Amino acid sequence: MEEKNTSNPMEHTANVKKEFRALIDHLRRDVERLQDPSAKALFEVSAEVITGLEKAFNDYEQKNEAAWKK
Repeated sequence: MEEKNTSNPMEHTANVKKEFRALIDHLRRDVERLQDPSAKALFEVSAEVITGLEKAFNDYEQKNEAAWKK
């Protein structure tokens, strides 16, 4: 991830969300390749957790939650 020298939180959230999406996609691709059911579950659960983080970042950007409203 390329770091920008800015204090604008929206630039930082956008960068982190790109990284989340890449990792989510990677984990889900690997689920299809794995044979071990426990490993498949680990990767799928990990993708779901990171999807939750991605949603939190989206909510922050959209000010969808009371916690993010000023």
